[in-house]
Amino acid sequence: MDTQFKTEQMLDIDWKNLPFGYFKTDYNVRTYFKDGQWSQLEITSDETVNLHMASTALHYGQDAFEGMKAYRGIDGKVRIFRWEENWERLKNSAIGIMMEPVPKDTFHEAIVTAVKLNSQYIPPYGTGAALYIRPFLFGSGAEVGVKPAKEFTFIVFVCPVGPYFKEGFNPVNIAVVRDSDRAAPLGTGNIKVGGNYAASLIGIKKAHDAGCGSPLYLDSKEKLYIDEIGAANFFGIKNNTYITPNSSSVLPSITNKSLCVIAESMGIKVERRPVRFDEIENFEEIGACGTAAIISPIGKIIDIDNNKIYEFCKNGVGPVSTKLYNRLVNIQYGKEPDEFGWIEFIDVE
Repeated sequence: MDTQFKTEQMLDIDWKNLPFGYFKTDYNVRTYFKDGQWSQLEITSDETVNLHMASTALHYGQDAFEGMKAYRGIDGKVRIFRWEENWERLKNSAIGIMMEPVPKDTFHEAIVTAVKLNSQYIPPYGTGAALYIRPFLFGSGAEVGVKPAKEFTFIVFVCPVGPYFKEGFNPVNIAVVRDSDRAAPLGTGNIKVGGNYAASLIGIKKAHDAGCGSPLYLDSKEKLYIDEIGAANFFGIKNNTYITPNSSSVLPSITNKSLCVIAESMGIKVERRPVRFDEIENFEEIGACGTAAIISPIGKIIDIDNNKIYEFCKNGVGPVSTKLYNRLVNIQYGKEPDEFGWIEFIDVE
């Protein structure tokens, strides 16, 4: 594979004021599954996909994706965080909607190649920005009638991004949504597939209309238990305990999994269990966590249906959330040692 594509141009980018959104970079990486095998990686600068009009991705939602980041550390070195967890989750997503899983080595080679070829877009340390990595897999084979495709396409593109919430590591407000669900038990809530996000758009709009950043979803069966905050996992802090929902409808967040490990290493008890919505009044701190935002502290939960507001972070971001956030971010940027073996360095020279 020819990798002599990298250009050395000076980029006029306002790194500190980047939004979280699509930003054109130079190259993306692709591979195709056909006739029972994956092709060699292909490098292209084309931002479009030539897709059959009867592809299963378009008609039956056979698509899955991941979200990752590459960080330029305080030492100038480039790091990726727990990529094997992303591969494992994409594999589970593929199996969950009957797609061909991407081999581990292929996944790794594709993300590393995409980062290297676009290394000039990795934001400098200290800007609060990172290089977002989006691997995605979809059914590109044509089928009429509900059945899995026989051909699949895997693509990795990257773009520099700023904070997911414009507030950064500051309290955001969320709204309880009861008239729509992002996922259901025994459905696809525990895998990262496009249909879950399409189902969440109504709730996102309702939250935005209420002046909030994201919706808080309750369980689809009884509307008694907390599931997720938009596309992020929920956690609450109470009595030196980190509490997060145990639900078959919740995506297993790699960030949440990491925070649980960090919390235990700091002497904080961790509980994964059903969390009733009426329990939130007893929490000292509440937050949303995920790759895009790491941790977003919750300032207010607005229950539109019951005309009630729950307030947190009245004196600023809570101390436990702050400690957890700083520890994880410091590991990702190389400010603290990685005692857990989560970091892989990428040589971009």
